[in-house]
Amino acid sequence: MPRKIKKRSTKQDGLKYEILGVALFALAIFIIVSFFKSTGIIGNLLISLLTFCIGKVGCLLFSLLLIYFACVNCWLRRPFLEGSRNIGVVLLFTAVLIILHLLLLPADVTRSDAIPILYQGGVEGKGGGFIGALLSIASIYLLARPGTIILTVALCIISMVMLTGVPFSQFIKKSGQFFVRAGSVLKTWLERILFVEEDSPETTVKIQPQRVEKRKEEPVIVDYNTQQEPEDAAEKESITEEPEMPLQTEEKVIASGNYVPPPLSILKKPMKIKSSRLNKELIENVRILEETLNNFGIKVCVSEVHKGPAITRYEIQPAPGVKVSRIMRLADDIALSLAAPAVRIEAPIPGKAAMGIEVPNREIATVCLREILETPEFQDAASKLSIALGKDIAGNPIVADLTKMPHLLIAGATGSGKSVCLNTIICSILYKANPNEVKLLLIDPKMVELITYNGIPHLLAPVVTEPKKAAGALRWVVKEMETRYELFSSLGVRDITKYNSQIKLQNPQEQALPYIVVVIDELSDLMMISPVDVEDAICRLAQMARAAGIHLVIATQRPSVDVITGVIKANIPSRIAFAVSSQIDSRTILDMNGAEKLLGRGDMLFMPVSAIKPIRIQGALVTEAEVEEIVKHLIKVGEPSYVSEFPVEQEEGEKEDDYGDELFYDAAKLVIEMRQASSSLLQRRLRIGYARAARLIDMLEAKGIVGPFEGSKPREVLMTPEQFYRYFEK
Repeated sequence: MPRKIKKRSTKQDGLKYEILGVALFALAIFIIVSFFKSTGIIGNLLISLLTFCIGKVGCLLFSLLLIYFACVNCWLRRPFLEGSRNIGVVLLFTAVLIILHLLLLPADVTRSDAIPILYQGGVEGKGGGFIGALLSIASIYLLARPGTIILTVALCIISMVMLTGVPFSQFIKKSGQFFVRAGSVLKTWLERILFVEEDSPETTVKIQPQRVEKRKEEPVIVDYNTQQEPEDAAEKESITEEPEMPLQTEEKVIASGNYVPPPLSILKKPMKIKSSRLNKELIENVRILEETLNNFGIKVCVSEVHKGPAITRYEIQPAPGVKVSRIMRLADDIALSLAAPAVRIEAPIPGKAAMGIEVPNREIATVCLREILETPEFQDAASKLSIALGKDIAGNPIVADLTKMPHLLIAGATGSGKSVCLNTIICSILYKANPNEVKLLLIDPKMVELITYNGIPHLLAPVVTEPKKAAGALRWVVKEMETRYELFSSLGVRDITKYNSQIKLQNPQEQALPYIVVVIDELSDLMMISPVDVEDAICRLAQMARAAGIHLVIATQRPSVDVITGVIKANIPSRIAFAVSSQIDSRTILDMNGAEKLLGRGDMLFMPVSAIKPIRIQGALVTEAEVEEIVKHLIKVGEPSYVSEFPVEQEEGEKEDDYGDELFYDAAKLVIEMRQASSSLLQRRLRIGYARAARLIDMLEAKGIVGPFEGSKPREVLMTPEQFYRYFEK
């Protein structure tokens, strides 16, 4: 019931304001018509009364003021005269009446002669009427003519400040900036006309800071769609004709034998979203944002607005003395005022003296992989491991170089976009490099995500789906790294780039070493089965494999400390965080909060190795149908040449479930439940001798369940109960 009563009262108030506005408008029109033509007894009496009170000019001004009040009541559905504005209107009208009546006085009149003239003009309805006569006579008598002029000017200034809410100091400042800008433009124009030779760049240097100050008055709105319209128009001509695509592929065919990269026509073109109401909504949000912070006593100015595919960033500049932490604590209040699901505050924006408030868009635009691959940033990239990630807040394409990362860790909740990001990375490499330049090793314990790529010529081996085989694959990669370092040592070079250049100089016919990219789709499954082997292999590769041309791309949906260990984090500095459920998960990935406020569906925070703060990116989308078309094309181009010594079978020790002692399972279970491992513990609980207990401890260490002997310290238990049961199920 209360909600219905409130809605009904709101509708009644709006209807009341509209009726009042129509009545005021009709009265104003009636006064204007009566001023020029006869409108009966009521019109003549009304005009005579108004003319006597406020004069003829005041009568017209009063009717225009009524029209303005009527418009405010009808469109805004609220009374215009609220609070200090009542006093402002009265003061302004008073000042106007005094000024109109003072215009009746001659220039050299004395005070004694001025009073009769003013009174006679008021009785006859001249100037400001009888009210203007009384006010002007009182001011002339008390302040004389100079004091009256000063009083009227002060009344005008005070009334304008009360009506507009703009401080007089800011008005003076803006007026001064306007005159300075006008003077500089006039000076530049005169110099161009009179002194053609002295058209130096100094004038542009002086104008530049004034342009920046103008942005503070009205926020600069940057839309990624309108920003790319001229480029898209030029790109449409080249895309529709498409005679250049075979030329590009021919160059790559010459360089890489029979390899033909997939055509870009396989990928979908982006859909343009026309938003006619964009600027109005953004300007309204700017007003709401400034008013919300002002209500909490925080004065800010929105300098720029950047609209991206998924979010819009409002760049605000706090007033001097405002703490950044005060604005950071108001994230929920800002989200409530803007009717947004979540708001992320970046303070400060790197490279700018401003804070960024990131608000989700009502309509999230899809960033297609094709529009990133067609950009000069990707086409002109020299690295064969260039990967297209997506677009940032300003709509700029983000293309990263995997050789500079040199490894990448991807984490996020289920459905946040990890698998799509992996497909984007793999497809970017397939478009950029041929099989002789880059080889891929794909490990997919989930058995559904990366299995599509089976059969492409870039693979070192078929997609690995069994966790135990994955541990063997990682061991092979470690051996390959050691073999490459031996080759580098024999030639006296430090990395793969110098080695390949030396090989070409010595023997142009010899094939160069390819880069190897190891992609792991789900690290948590591997850590459950064989945590020690997997962690050791990943740490060795992360520490040493960069110079050997081997790079890791690891994804997991469980960003917990038992999966992303401290050793792994220390050796993989480049990370991508998708939407997670808690701040703890965000700190596990990025060592800071922020990922818990992401929107999902490709919204990510990218932390490169050299960045101080993460970059928010809307990830590029490549669909399953597009991936299948790319794979079909590559299968037609050539067959994969798998590595012959790649371990596709399990080791003999892993085939057997006989651990050498019938008490091994009981010993392992006891150690994991007690979270401590020692021979004396096994002797007491299992009632066995010292020799057998020591042998069981050695077996537990060999299987990666407990850590090595560390002197007086107890052995560390490496497995969790969940990993233990999963291990013995396998």
